[in-house]
Amino acid sequence: MQSHTVDIPQELKTSLRKFRFARRNAGHAAIVIKINKQKLVMEEVEQYDDISIEDLAEELPENSPRYVVLSYELNHSDGRKSFPLVLVNWAPTSSEISLLTLHASALLDFQSTADVSKVIEVRDGAEGFTKDLIDQKLLHG
Repeated sequence: MQSHTVDIPQELKTSLRKFRFARRNAGHAAIVIKINKQKLVMEEVEQYDDISIEDLAEELPENSPRYVVLSYELNHSDGRKSFPLVLVNWAPTSSEISLLTLHASALLDFQSTADVSKVIEVRDGAEGFTKDLIDQKLLHG
């Protein structure tokens, strides 16, 4: 049995599963998760539906790490649209070191629970979290 630094409660797993399987045909959606340092448990902060990347970046804290599962509207060069799930590892360098360490230690466990293969690291806050960055990572690896 694998030891977990941070617990992922069943209600969060259910919420993630619902988010994963929601039918979307336009826009970006996101579910934001934080770690409660005192309880060592992950908590859902908020869900956003049809939010721009710029607005989402503004909603995220400047000094505190978050996991963001993002359903991203990706427009392909041939005109197709897809909605890949992306895990944004929001880890501003201005965050408290102990929180960043805890956040980093639980990342793989969260990634596996959320069942998302693509991870985008964002360390420099809202300036570093743009539609261009995501397009580049998803379309060009």
